[in-house]
Amino acid sequence: MPESQSQSQHFDVVVYGATSFVGQILTRYMWNEYGNSGKVSWAIAGRSKQKLRDLQIKLGGDALELPVMVADAADKAALKEMCEQTKVVISTVGPYALYGEPLVEVCCELGTDYVDLTGEPQWIRAMLDKYEDSARQSGARIVNCCGFDSIPSDLGVYHLQQYALQSEGEPCQHVRMRVKAIRGGASGGTVASLMNVAKQAAEDKNLRRLLANPYALCPADHGFATYQENLKKAKFEDITGRWIAPFVMAAINTRIVHRTNALLEKEYGERFQYDEAMFTGKDMQGAARGWMMSLGLGAFMLGAALPPTRWLLENYIMPKPGEGPSESQQEKGFYDLRFYGTTQKGKLLKAKVTGDRDPGYGSTAKMLAESALCLAQDIAKDQVKGGFWTPASVFGETLITRLQDKAGLTFDILHD
Repeated sequence: MPESQSQSQHFDVVVYGATSFVGQILTRYMWNEYGNSGKVSWAIAGRSKQKLRDLQIKLGGDALELPVMVADAADKAALKEMCEQTKVVISTVGPYALYGEPLVEVCCELGTDYVDLTGEPQWIRAMLDKYEDSARQSGARIVNCCGFDSIPSDLGVYHLQQYALQSEGEPCQHVRMRVKAIRGGASGGTVASLMNVAKQAAEDKNLRRLLANPYALCPADHGFATYQENLKKAKFEDITGRWIAPFVMAAINTRIVHRTNALLEKEYGERFQYDEAMFTGKDMQGAARGWMMSLGLGAFMLGAALPPTRWLLENYIMPKPGEGPSESQQEKGFYDLRFYGTTQKGKLLKAKVTGDRDPGYGSTAKMLAESALCLAQDIAKDQVKGGFWTPASVFGETLITRLQDKAGLTFDILHD
């Protein structure tokens, strides 16, 4: 059962999975930014009391006063006691398809708000089907994908579309997100999630069909049927004047953006198109880089789907759970995303989203923390009711302001 130093305290946020790789980065950010100042009441939680104690010691100062709760991911009674004490739970316990469901079920039952950093569309779809009605009845706001996948993409499109509506009187009918520059490393947790998706897809034809559907996360009555490009190989793109290659996060980001459009009552239009890719250059070297990246990504996904090569990747090549980029690598990381939106009348609008840390960890930790605090402190239950939301559909400009003030992100409209 959970153990807390202040059983009666009602917390704004509980960081669940605080001793995981991302959880430790997130906890460090929360401690450095908010500490025990009283501006935020928060606690850390996980399955090992000793590891939580070690984390407190590592934080230093008076972090030993930080409230601690102990609860295993499979112990619903313990999870329930934890969730009853907080407004919002942040979950960093992945792969979510293996460990995430009990906490979502408990939050939906109790009406506790929830954010995570999953990038697993098949798991999100399963949770929607099982618990969305429960979340609506209890008032729980469940917000998946509050890290690099998919906040920069989802809020970047939202920011550009709000500008289009204000300046042009119509939304962009087609938005292209292009990764201009990025530096960051992978952790074992991310690799484990990717491997699990590949394994499940290889064994399940219906899952492969789901993963191929750009509207897989939209409500059943969405009505969208417009063709969506799924880039699988390098090509030269006239509208940007560059070679582009597939972007590994497009599989989840595009689904979240289309769900946002559905939840915003088709604010982007019924025939809205969205795709993502990486810039590789303007010349033949760019073409070569694009083809190499395309082949490399294809080889990785094929290797992850086949049991023998998946075993080799998991055991000898890719980082293991608990491993990831160093603190120095996280601080040197960054990303620069560009958005090209075209209205029905042919007007081209551009936006930029940047982050000042490693995208998957240093920046993700800050986005996840501020998303939880946005739910706890900025968006009342009577403003946004219970249900499964996307970052843009629930937070909008409120979170953009937080991320620019606190988390090292920028959202800019570009003018030629």
